[in-house]
Amino acid sequence: MNKNYYAVLMAGGVGSRFWPVSTTDFPKQFHDMLGTGETLIQRTFSRLSKIIPTQNIYILTNERYNDLVLEQLPEVQSNQVVTEPAMRNTAPCILYASMKIQKENPEAVMVVAPSDHWIEDEGAFISNLESCFEACSKQDILMTLGIQPSFPNTGYGYIKYQKVEDPVKKVDQFTEKPDYETAKKFLNDGNYLWNAGIFIWSAQSIISAFATFQKKMTTLFEKGSLVYNTKQENDFISLNYPLAENISIDYAILEKAENVYVLPANFDWNDLGTWGSLYDKLDKTDDKNAVVNARVLSQDSSGNMIRTAVDKIVVVDGLEDYIIVDKKEVLLIYPKKKEQDIKKVLKKVKDTYGEQYG
Repeated sequence: MNKNYYAVLMAGGVGSRFWPVSTTDFPKQFHDMLGTGETLIQRTFSRLSKIIPTQNIYILTNERYNDLVLEQLPEVQSNQVVTEPAMRNTAPCILYASMKIQKENPEAVMVVAPSDHWIEDEGAFISNLESCFEACSKQDILMTLGIQPSFPNTGYGYIKYQKVEDPVKKVDQFTEKPDYETAKKFLNDGNYLWNAGIFIWSAQSIISAFATFQKKMTTLFEKGSLVYNTKQENDFISLNYPLAENISIDYAILEKAENVYVLPANFDWNDLGTWGSLYDKLDKTDDKNAVVNARVLSQDSSGNMIRTAVDKIVVVDGLEDYIIVDKKEVLLIYPKKKEQDIKKVLKKVKDTYGEQYG
């Protein structure tokens, strides 16, 4: 394996649309959402370790999940878990991790990837990632993997690229989640990809970009350059990290930089952001229900996403396109078409019955 290859797994999110399974204390990346025997973060770590040395994979997460990471990834040493003392979106934590990695290895090229996504063809993913690593090791560029859109999805951001023959395309612009008509136009235009939030660059290139576009943040984190990867690092980060601006890597860097390129991916991908997206990726019963863990007796019921404790018997009759999730003291029975409102439901539950249910 190439000792210059590094990964940063983003594992700090809560995944509230997967409530009641995903909670603030135990979010979705630490659950076996697909019923495979592996949690999402374990699958992602395993996938990346096929191309990246295990000791070069860092996990970026909130302080409260430090023990969960070490429990689920026994291959990881404590120094590989990079914790945020405050939630400040993706830009500050990426800069922080990049500075740590560059100090350890000035020749490092790195992938920044969510810890909770679903990827079908792992061989194609590794091949695409290798191509990006090679390009970023030779040029001062910032890269992302884009997903070929299969329908006008309004839940994803889009990447517009220049129509050239080269497999690696220059990015013209990033667009936040569009409305349906705009998404249809993007598909018709033919040079738009879904933004999967998977980024590749050399540590030097991304730090240089921060120095250009985020001077204040760069100055803040450069103050800790002498203590990164030492025992004094935690004290510095506890004091200074909360002072960083709350801003995403997209707004902070990618939408400003001129050297951003995209490789259209060859693998099937899903961000597993909702129960409906999980339903889409699971095998279905003859009644077109997606089932995780449960034993289901179904009558005149189809299109349902059903998840319970292992081997729990579930009887459904006359129910179509619902989410049915049973978890200890919470039972959710909710229309799939309203799944984006689960965050609002969660707030009502916590306001009514207490924070312990979220």
